[in-house]
Formats: sequence, structure tokens, C-alpha cells
Amino acid sequence: MTRLRPKLGRRPWWPALLIVGAGLAAWINVPLPIRPFDGSADRVRALPALGGFHAGQRVLVLSPHPDDETLCCAGMIQQARAAGAEVWITWVTAGDGFEFDAALTERVLRPRAQNMRDLGATRVLEARAAAQVLGVPRDHTVVLGYPDRGLARLTTSNVVRPYTAPRTDASAVYVAGALTPGAPYTGQALDADLNRVLDTVRPDVVLAPAPQDFHTDHHTLALLSIRLMAQRRQEDRLRFWIVHGGIEWPVPKGRHETLPLTIPPRGRTLAWERADLTPAEVARKRDAVAVYRTQTRVLGRFMEAFVRRNELLSPDAPDPDPAPEPAAP
Repeated sequence: MTRLRPKLGRRPWWPALLIVGAGLAAWINVPLPIRPFDGSADRVRALPALGGFHAGQRVLVLSPHPDDETLCCAGMIQQARAAGAEVWITWVTAGDGFEFDAALTERVLRPRAQNMRDLGATRVLEARAAAQVLGVPRDHTVVLGYPDRGLARLTTSNVVRPYTAPRTDASAVYVAGALTPGAPYTGQALDADLNRVLDTVRPDVVLAPAPQDFHTDHHTLALLSIRLMAQRRQEDRLRFWIVHGGIEWPVPKGRHETLPLTIPPRGRTLAWERADLTPAEVARKRDAVAVYRTQTRVLGRFMEAFVRRNELLSPDAPDPDPAPEPAAP
């Protein structure tokens, strides 16, 4: 008689998944004890200090969306103004492409085009209020109002032919108080507006997103900034920052104001400089971030993670995807 062996059931997979998920959540959100030993704080401490701003200097911050200028540069904006420099902020889009944000802000299940436009109008108001917190007067702020998540289209398929943004159903600038109301969503119009800003401000320093930034609008504005400044033979005036730096950067999420802002993974090849912030500058940056209520209700812990004891700026931004060198003959 053959004894039948009981079948061994498969081990459940969900406990392992829970453990992995808990570990990932801890890595993203908690300042783990091992973090001080990973060398990131030492690498930031070893970076050269950012050269100071000075009286009479003209500084332009190019921000793809309302809030980027605060996340990247709120401390440096304060330092520039304290040194006697003039600071201008230009928002290239109104940030009107975030449907989940519009659903919460407008209290609708499925946002329509008008809901998205209303979100854009609200974000512009928040942007001007955040600038005021940082001491930048209204007459030193400019809204261009081009389509959120559509800048790449303006530099490729819609250089001449107007682009219709699928979320707002707009094909021209509709934002109240924009630099050029009714300007078509084309690359030509965007170039003209950016050049108009550069002609007006005549900046000595331009703080722009780096080409390595993961967000398409940021990457596109980076390349536009490099091209337009090169046409003026002023590309040496560009300084670069990153907000979307890859691999959940910056970690840990949430408010950890005594920790350093570490080098973003996507920017590891850049020559960074460190701008150390005073406690008062950190506190004012925190206040400016809090102004963006439409964003903090969705991305609060991500945004708070930029309120650290330093900011980072790079004087150069090599091509993130350089073309291969031609083979020697």
C-alpha cells in the first residue's frame, strides 16, 4: 500500500510584499539611523559654497510651474534680495494640467476644461502670494501661461501650428495678467515671450531647471534657456537646479529641516555648489511652500522635503544624453 504524501501548499506571497512595502515606506519617509552613514551628508558638506549675490545684480528665476521657484530657490531668492540684488520670477505655465489636483480643488469627480482653467488661475494667485512671502514685488513677477505638460510639443510638432492642450481645451494663453494674453500655444510665441522677459530683465544670473530634471516641462525649459542665452552669448550666466531628481529624491519625505538637501541621483554628474540657509531663511521657505495649498494637499510631504538647511545650484549642465563620439577614421 502506497502512502500518499500531503500536498504542500504554496507559501503566501503577501507577507513578503508587506515587508518590502514597509521597508520602502520607511526609506522614503523616515530618517533611518543608517542614513548618516551612507556618506550623502558628507558629500554635501564637501561641496563648494555658492558664490554670494551682490548689490545691483539682476537675478531671473525661470520656473516651469508655480511652486518650482520656491522648491528650488526660495533660500537663494532671500539671500539675493538681502544682498541688494533685484530678483524677477517668471512662471512659464500656470500649472493647469494636474487633473487629480483639480478634482480636489474644484470638488468634482471628473474635471472639465473649465475646472482645469480655474485650477490654473488659482495656482497663479498662489505663485504671486508665495513670491510676496519671499520679498519679490509683484512688478518683478511674470506669468507666461503656456500649457502645463505641453512645452515639449511647442518645441517639436507645434513650433508654428498652435497646440490645443487636452486638459484645458485651450490653444492660446488665457490666464489673467499674462505677459501676452491670447498668444497662441506655439514654439514661436513662447520664444518671443521668453526673449521679451530677457530683454526687460537683462539678467546677470538666470536660475533655470537642469536638462537632467525628469519632468518633461523642466527638461524642455532647460534646453530653451540654454539656446536663447547662447544666442545672446550669455550662456555663462545660467545656473541650474533640479526638482524632479529621480529615485524618490529627496528622501526622507516630509519636514526634516535640519537635514541636508542631498545631490539628486539624476544630477550626480553635475558640479554642484551649496547654498547654506539660516534658520530664518528656512522658516520663510517653509511659509512660502505652505502658500501652495492646491499642491500641498496632494504633494505636501514631497514639497516639505525641499525645506532643508541648504539648496543646490550647478554652474554647468552637460548634455544628459550626449551623442556618441564619431569613430576615428
